[in-house]
Amino acid sequence: MVQEIFDKDYTKRFNPEFEHTDRDPTRQPLSTERSLGSVIKLLTPTPNYTDEYNEWLASISPRILALVFLIKRFYRPEWGNRWRDHLSVDEVDGAPAHELKLDSRNIVASYLRVGFDRDSKWRTFKLRQDYIATEKVQMEDDITASVVVPAKRISGCGPQDSQDHSVKLVKNCEYRLFQRPDDAIHPGFDTQTELDMSKPGNFIANFEPISHEKLSTLVEDVHTFYHFTKPMQKLLKTAYKNNTSYVVSSANPRIVDGAPSKNPRYLQVRPDLVKPSRKYIAEMSTRFHRKLAVDATVCHPVDAVLTGRRNNPPEPGIRSLAVYNPIHYQQLPELFMDFICSLTGKSPSTTGAGSEGALTKGPFNALRTTADLNNALVSYILTGHAGFSSSAGYVGPDVRVDHDISLLVPEIWARLSVEERTPEYLREHGYLERLEDFEHNGKPVMASRLGFRITEHFVHGFFGKIFDNPGAVFTEAILKPETQDMESYVDGIHNIVEAQQRVALQYLEDGSIEDACPPLQALLIIMATGKYMGMDVHHAEFRALFTRDNLLASDWYKERLEIKQQRDIAMWTRHVDTLNQFLDDADYADEARRLGIPARLDVAVQKLGMVSNPDYLNELVGTLGADPLRPVRAATGENVITWNKAKLSKMDDDGKVMEAASMRAYKNQSFIQRVKSRFKRIRLN
Repeated sequence: MVQEIFDKDYTKRFNPEFEHTDRDPTRQPLSTERSLGSVIKLLTPTPNYTDEYNEWLASISPRILALVFLIKRFYRPEWGNRWRDHLSVDEVDGAPAHELKLDSRNIVASYLRVGFDRDSKWRTFKLRQDYIATEKVQMEDDITASVVVPAKRISGCGPQDSQDHSVKLVKNCEYRLFQRPDDAIHPGFDTQTELDMSKPGNFIANFEPISHEKLSTLVEDVHTFYHFTKPMQKLLKTAYKNNTSYVVSSANPRIVDGAPSKNPRYLQVRPDLVKPSRKYIAEMSTRFHRKLAVDATVCHPVDAVLTGRRNNPPEPGIRSLAVYNPIHYQQLPELFMDFICSLTGKSPSTTGAGSEGALTKGPFNALRTTADLNNALVSYILTGHAGFSSSAGYVGPDVRVDHDISLLVPEIWARLSVEERTPEYLREHGYLERLEDFEHNGKPVMASRLGFRITEHFVHGFFGKIFDNPGAVFTEAILKPETQDMESYVDGIHNIVEAQQRVALQYLEDGSIEDACPPLQALLIIMATGKYMGMDVHHAEFRALFTRDNLLASDWYKERLEIKQQRDIAMWTRHVDTLNQFLDDADYADEARRLGIPARLDVAVQKLGMVSNPDYLNELVGTLGADPLRPVRAATGENVITWNKAKLSKMDDDGKVMEAASMRAYKNQSFIQRVKSRFKRIRLN
């Protein structure tokens, strides 16, 4: 059967319109002109192939395919057709055994879990025989400082060195990473967590303090205990031998209401600090690849952004959010609708649906949300980063994936070229499909808010870089969640759209829409009312507001640059004045010399002159500038209502926007009534 696959004529496998996609269809599987990835594509069904060829592929047993890929991985041209001579098995009890060997060497296969089936059993898939996981150096977590600068201001920075866009540089602000080791509940599965928690000096939450009596049961359960890695075994054995009052196991979360907590946490010291050699190797490799001088700085700009979204199936009292397939792409208007709403249905780390974990970051950021949104939008437009996202939790109501996809996507992205990661390339080659609005039971369903999603062509084209059988990893039910349950899918989209409208109305109510930049103001109006100056979200003129050309030509961006210059002048003026005061104080003359204050003053004066120069504005083009951060005025219900009336009356020529807003208002109140009652309560309080 394997030889049949090697000998088959593959020149007629494509449908006529796709024949041009194979540069040389005469290449046989064992040809040196075909890579292992090419053979996997060759033997993976796709709509580009004829029905007859796809039927033949479906008839091949997975074990036969695995053997084909194994032989291809190790095949050498000098073998010719005698590849069988290199395969063997041991002899056990006088008969051939079952463990395959290549040139008397054991063959080791690797497998990866990608989600769970309906019975909560692992969905396990065989990895390519030559697969090696990427080496990832995690350096960021919840709190990271970033700066956006024009690419022309930094040399040798980034994989593509594009001068058309700005680059974003990030710097971690934390010593430890806030980890949630969900899979550590399986002994031996999360080796990193077991190593970290076996060490002293840990900060942990929601793990069960195991008493000596319970520990004895755990240690003496040999079958379970020896699944732990050596570090965790040593910790538990030592605690047991020393009769320690209690100890914590990585596989034992705290018992809450009779069940293990689903929210175990611990603080992990950053891996780049624990093993600095990994970071050093990465930096030196980058230096060699970019051919940088020894004294040149190696910078690592952000070259891909893949946000994560937590999806949940419908439950009593909780509506579905599991409407996304594994990878979605959204253009900026749809992406920022999601950012503005920050919707999550269910998370053990939050205070309720829709709040997400961002509430815990409030003490670190006292600015109004609009300032962050303005900065984020300018950053996305200037850098040209695409709005990709990956799914966690569930894909559709039936497929539970937890964080498996979130861990898989970086493996895919690391193996794509810069061009292959662009939405334009993916759309052109059929790897992304646009979701269109449709009607269901006579009601419109705004599926376009979900943007684009990956197709089976994406799976066929790229997942063969990791898996032997990529088509089995993401089935139609996963790529098209609506096929699992159309009613749940439709309600999930309605849930998203209604939440986006509800949040946008709050921006209109409290007047914070005034602080949003013009593109976001227009977006908020559309989220709340459906129209902006007669345009819906698909109107070309509205979408042009989110382009780089529009940004650079806009008055509001120029204002951000002017404000940045003013604040820089104020800052360096303050520095010069402070240093002069220090130098003028005779009591600190010796200390001033010791600290090198005169030299610092020279630098400050030079910087002040630079930022005061009119040309400095031109140098700021391509940066974030600075948000106006206008003072909060003493708002009353009346002037906010007046502002909203005035603004909204200009949004639609037929004057129906206020009527539409009133119709959409929840709690059986019109938009104006809600604003009045809101400010009445504030005045009473």
